[in-house]
Amino acid sequence: MEQTIIIAFAVTVLAGLATLIGWLAVIRGTTANPRLLSFGLAFAAGAMVYVSLVEIFVKSQESFMSALWFSGSDEQSPYAMATLMLFAGVAVVIMLDRLVPNPHGKLEQPGRSQGPDPFLARAGLIAAAAITAHNIPEGLATFYSTLDDPTVGSSLAIAIAIHNIPEGVTIALPIFYATGSKTKAFIWTLVSALAEPIGALLGYFILGGNPDAMTYGVLFGMIAGVMVFLSLDELLPMAKRYAKGHETVYGMVFGMALLASSLVLFK
Repeated sequence: MEQTIIIAFAVTVLAGLATLIGWLAVIRGTTANPRLLSFGLAFAAGAMVYVSLVEIFVKSQESFMSALWFSGSDEQSPYAMATLMLFAGVAVVIMLDRLVPNPHGKLEQPGRSQGPDPFLARAGLIAAAAITAHNIPEGLATFYSTLDDPTVGSSLAIAIAIHNIPEGVTIALPIFYATGSKTKAFIWTLVSALAEPIGALLGYFILGGNPDAMTYGVLFGMIAGVMVFLSLDELLPMAKRYAKGHETVYGMVFGMALLASSLVLFK
């Protein structure tokens, strides 16, 4: 069990650290190919939506079904509970978004300022705070999905890692161009990257490494809702912004298809 927990935590850490690729792209002065970026973001969205609705939601229903206070012949109540938890997860992200709006910054690089720009630096810090807050539930989702099923968790982690890259750009770009400091941009991007393993640790210390069936039902239902909402609210609009053709729908369908294939192969 300890080895499984370590693996789940390591997968969560790697997904979070993908945020630093965004920092690296900023300080090296590189820009992403817009069409490739659109495809990649849509790919991540498709993978997250598919795994959430086809695997994680089903695991929520199965967990509720195995809970002692449900009758073995009662299939409607576990399904209703899983559905309720899915929309509860959506509600949690909506409330979080109201409290700490998540920036959807563009990736175009501004011209270098001649000196420190407090307004630009403040924008970067606000972006860091907002993205950090939103990364905590993602870390929880990756950790417990991997803990229950490494195939599902790893697939989810890859999708989250892809969408963490432009988030790293959103944080590092304004801080770097406002201060000229690679170190400051790195530190704040790292803070956001570490939010995902922190979310995993919080979940572990509060819920433990082996929650009961009822807790897993609640967790997986809410995780599914969180992932679906983030995909529709963040990834797809951002993917569409950089698309010049059908990259968004192609990327989403390909993400679904590839994830579906991996689940079929490794079942």
